[in-house]
Amino acid sequence: MSESASERHGRLVGIKLRALAADHLGRTIDADPEPFAPGAALAVGRSAWVFLETDPDRRLGSALAWTIRHDADELNVVAESGTGTLARRAAEFTIPITVWHAEGRVLLPAVAEPIAPPIPADPDHLRFNELIVEAGATPVVEHGVVSGEVRGLEVCRVVADPDLGTIRLEVGVGRPDREAFQLIHGDVPPVEALARVVDAVTKYRSADVPLHPLNRVARERFLRWQLEQDPALVGALSLEPVAPPLPRRNVNDVGACSAIGPAASGQTILAVCSTGVDLDVIPYAADARLAATGGRSVAAAPGVVGGELHVVVVLPSRDLVSLTHDLAARLVQPVELVSFD
Repeated sequence: MSESASERHGRLVGIKLRALAADHLGRTIDADPEPFAPGAALAVGRSAWVFLETDPDRRLGSALAWTIRHDADELNVVAESGTGTLARRAAEFTIPITVWHAEGRVLLPAVAEPIAPPIPADPDHLRFNELIVEAGATPVVEHGVVSGEVRGLEVCRVVADPDLGTIRLEVGVGRPDREAFQLIHGDVPPVEALARVVDAVTKYRSADVPLHPLNRVARERFLRWQLEQDPALVGALSLEPVAPPLPRRNVNDVGACSAIGPAASGQTILAVCSTGVDLDVIPYAADARLAATGGRSVAAAPGVVGGELHVVVVLPSRDLVSLTHDLAARLVQPVELVSFD
């Protein structure tokens, strides 16, 4: 059987990883790289070597899962980008992890990047919040971007047009949908157009509605919305959404999200929501903790009351697999795993 293009590419990435590790260690490596979706992986004695090619800054969990499955004692992560984020997240685990930045055939030790300070939204963009609320959506600000959500699904976004020097509210689920909506309904007042979309989306963003394109996306954000409606499920008095440590690339970007709020115990609850078997939810939770504290001690962190931050990772029961428990058990600071049917 002939080798497919993806198989050939995977084999070449494996060869690259073995050559990088061999050059770095100064010896021949006989071990064969194994198939690994985000890149390539191989075991050198009791050490795991993993090359992360696809979305490296969001793949530490996959590399750790491979390490655990192969019973390795330490992990070497190699990537050509995103290594600052990887190094920051790697420090949150008890297993020895070294992150290497590949520069040609040379491996350089990666330097952990601190959590970036929050990017404030442009005050002119925030003026659209009133319109978003009037139409029935919920204003959300993440990494300086103002958008409107319906039960966790983005249905509009405030966009600046540099060519025209204007700011407008675009209606739609994702950029292509917003552009199509603008072409078809450009003459409809924004609040009226948005209200129509809000009504249409609301019907499908419910736990008891059959599968539909509008409830298949941003499922982790729907879970977060459910917790906002009933924060007692995680022991909180109230919960407010917080921006992820890394910005989302688009509305279809699958990844954990989080919310924060006070608990009756005096703690602050940081709820991290995920759906599907997301191996990166635990590294995300560690990073979200750092973001919530601004990299400072919990007692000195703004928004954290009572001097104690309790992180709860929330998943549907079917998605809480043994590997998630294994990854959580290797965190320096523990998290609680909670599942719901």
